Amino acid sequence: MDEEYDVIVLGTGLKECILSGLLSVDGLKVLHMDRNDYYGGESSSLSLVQLWKRFRSNDKPPEQLGSSKEYNVDMIPKFMMANGALVRVLIHTDVTKYLNFKAVDGSFVYNKGKIHKVPATDVEALKSPLMGLFEKRRARKFFIYVQDYEDNDPKSHEGLDLTKVTARDIISKYGLDDNTVDFIGHALALHIDDSYLDEPALDFVKRMKLYAESLARFQGGSPYIYPLYGLGELPQAFARLSAVYGGTYMLNKPECKVEFDGNGKAYGVTSEGETAKGKKVVCDPSYLPDKVKKVGKVARAICIMSHPIPETSDSHSVQVILPQKQLGRKSDMYLFCCSYTHNVAPKGKYIAFVSTEAETDQPEVELKPGIELLGPVDEIFYEIYDRYEPVNKHDEDHCFISQSYDATTHFESTVHDVLAMYTKITGKELDLSVDLSAASAAAE
Repeated sequence: MDEEYDVIVLGTGLKECILSGLLSVDGLKVLHMDRNDYYGGESSSLSLVQLWKRFRSNDKPPEQLGSSKEYNVDMIPKFMMANGALVRVLIHTDVTKYLNFKAVDGSFVYNKGKIHKVPATDVEALKSPLMGLFEKRRARKFFIYVQDYEDNDPKSHEGLDLTKVTARDIISKYGLDDNTVDFIGHALALHIDDSYLDEPALDFVKRMKLYAESLARFQGGSPYIYPLYGLGELPQAFARLSAVYGGTYMLNKPECKVEFDGNGKAYGVTSEGETAKGKKVVCDPSYLPDKVKKVGKVARAICIMSHPIPETSDSHSVQVILPQKQLGRKSDMYLFCCSYTHNVAPKGKYIAFVSTEAETDQPEVELKPGIELLGPVDEIFYEIYDRYEPVNKHDEDHCFISQSYDATTHFESTVHDVLAMYTKITGKELDLSVDLSAASAAAE
């Protein structure tokens, strides 16, 4: 380990693996270490026996649940937007050749006590039971405006400068009511709270366009895709990619202590008495606990079921968003369900997650509105974990620390963190203009 590296990456969580892959492709010399003997860190994928060890402290799951090896239970389950930034990163690095994707069946929203399909186009808006007759017409006009909007075509702007006009202004221009705004903002534009309403509308409109374009991509019932065998495949695919470009991976390295010089600048990492030198250190919050602060916590339930979530048209894979207002909460709640059709469970079994930014210390009580929508469950596990964000000055200590994973069940916020870190590490923006058809064959 006496070589010097451009970057040493600690932890094989999804964010760290994507960065390690991107930096290797850029020609940097990367050493990637993990204190665990498995890939994935917080975002690992567990078999049934591993799940029992983690939550029930024994390794004897009930036999009626089927073979342990047929379960791939993702600890941080998130769907990918078909045209979203993560898919662009996968294509940019050509890591798609190691993965097979399958479209997700359904995208739903909770409104006034019921689950509804999320309408994403003007045609769907007219059919949606979420709105009354007159509201449907207003929503249809708004959807057409969004679909036709192009940055470089002033005619499509209808006299609005979206870098100045707020989302609230544009919504009132089309006369949409609060109920409609609730599902558009949270289930289509995927905003996690209502602060976006007072920000420039461009981001809001672009998020809606991304949803509609992703939905059109595979002609499925949702804009999302998900890898066969679950997300545990992703860190490993990026590890393979990094190795192709000369990156070095070392699992099961205890401690991984970051070394700092007299000026507080990181210069290497020590494990088992050996120090690898590196100009920059990239890691998750657990490797540098004194350079992060706790910013919140996520409450979640992991459920094994023998049926799809009711009222989701028998979808074998589905996301349901429960907007904060519908529950009288400060943050949205998310349902995620995947099943044997994505090879994450044995035939006939479904894995569902309910997650939210925790507002109490009682996940059983707090997650109840989501769990009640699932119907009977075979097994349920509850967990609360803390969320951390970095507080260090990376230009002084050369440490680049990722944020903890949030409660969302889609990848948009995760990828924004990765891209921001990439820019801080390299000083340049990642070019994500790629041919999106490169991932389509795999997603059939």
